[in-house]
Amino acid sequence: LLAAFKNVPTFICSIAVLGIYWRGHWLWSRRYGLEDGVSILISWMMIVTMLIFIYPLKAIFGAMWNLLSNGQVGQPFSLHTTEAQARTIFAIYALGLIAISAEILLLNFRAWQLREPLRLNARERFMTRGELTGWSIPVSVGIVSLVLSFTLPIEQIAWCGWVYFVMAILVRVHRFLHKRRLGAMSVT
Repeated sequence: LLAAFKNVPTFICSIAVLGIYWRGHWLWSRRYGLEDGVSILISWMMIVTMLIFIYPLKAIFGAMWNLLSNGQVGQPFSLHTTEAQARTIFAIYALGLIAISAEILLLNFRAWQLREPLRLNARERFMTRGELTGWSIPVSVGIVSLVLSFTLPIEQIAWCGWVYFVMAILVRVHRFLHKRRLGAMSVT
């Protein structure tokens, strides 16, 4: 039983990440209410991606918590994990994050494509463009991590995971700039 509790931080982080994507889909659905075939297909793809993504998500967070806690919580990569396996785990995680972020991006792009039939006003169009640029951040960071997973020396392979923390800064900067532009737009 106590061994199971070692994974609590891993599960909390995993749920937090999945919650970000759930909220992104929820916001998109609430704003646009699209139920066309393309939107439904992208949403289904997102569910499949999440179900597949949960395994590498748990592995990466387990290893992170194990490293940060000096083995007290989380789970390390196996002692028998080869260089190729470590690279593959980081690459699969990156591909999953890229895919799920791209799916949210595609849903917002679909709304942008249908902006005329949806009768989006200037503010709504601005918000949609903000979602497009905002969801480009995790796609881009995921691509960087994917490239690093194949190019970094094995001693530095953990940077494939640490690079995701850059998103905390980039997303906040994007949100700040977007809100500032939105405020300027409201004044004019």
